[in-house]
Amino acid sequence: MKLSLVFLALTLAAPALAQTPRKGKAAPAAPAYADTVPQPTLSSVRYGPHERHILDFWKAESATPTPLLFVIHGGGWTGGSKERLDRFADPKAILAAGISIAAINYRYVPQAVEAGIEPPVKAPLHDAARALQFVRSKAAEWNLDKARVGAAGGSAGACSSLWLAFHDDLADPGSDDPVARESSRLWCAAVTGAQTTLDPQQMKQWTPNSRYGGHAFGLNGFPAFLAGREKILPWIAEYSPYALVSKDDPPVYLIYSGPPALGQDQKDPTHTSNFGVKLQEHCREIGVDCELVYPGAPEVKHATATEYLIDTLKVER
Repeated sequence: MKLSLVFLALTLAAPALAQTPRKGKAAPAAPAYADTVPQPTLSSVRYGPHERHILDFWKAESATPTPLLFVIHGGGWTGGSKERLDRFADPKAILAAGISIAAINYRYVPQAVEAGIEPPVKAPLHDAARALQFVRSKAAEWNLDKARVGAAGGSAGACSSLWLAFHDDLADPGSDDPVARESSRLWCAAVTGAQTTLDPQQMKQWTPNSRYGGHAFGLNGFPAFLAGREKILPWIAEYSPYALVSKDDPPVYLIYSGPPALGQDQKDPTHTSNFGVKLQEHCREIGVDCELVYPGAPEVKHATATEYLIDTLKVER
């Protein structure tokens, strides 16, 4: 299943802090897609006013409207770019299956802090929703089936994808803005290395050496995140995927590089499959289909996110 390679690419791609280039040294190269990724049909399409409100689009060849794969890059909501697309799904296979693709950029948490947005995670999550609504508004022009939209992403992008999957529809039918009238709901989501909760108490119980997530709510470090939990419970209820699951939600697929060990410290607590085990338990209790994949996992139907997305987006309900 090449899980280790997927995860290695994910973790090694964690963003470095931006630095001013030293005198005499060239500035870092702009992000670029891997050579194996086809050229987009449309590049740097704007879906909002911010410099990071852009997306790329690949149009699948089809005489009839196509499903869409909507890709949200990882990077802790502090870095990364849409050019990471191929780390979360195989674009050639997706396009060959008659599924179009959109890959988005979004505002980072530090940019949200600078803009005074509270909680900071609201910016990347609502940007993802707005981008999805924008793409749906282009359905006729881009030959898309509005209903069949599946999300994919890794790490923070995986969390964002699950948030879209489980959150109530953000469409505003009475809005004067045609984009805002579009649905933000998904047909499915297939995610890599997802954080399934943003509740520090749950994280600590599942994985004692958890250290991620405080920045989403403007808190510096996990101790402050845990100590400040009571004050941010309304935000957790709104932005933690686990808290949003309801029986009308679409099916999801979670893939991790290592097996779970609930209640034990993890080598990489930010991407542990403990997150997946607990979300799957929760989904099963509520009645939402959740496929969980890790080395040695039982009941695996799809070895990769790409296989799952093709099967799920091409099947009618």
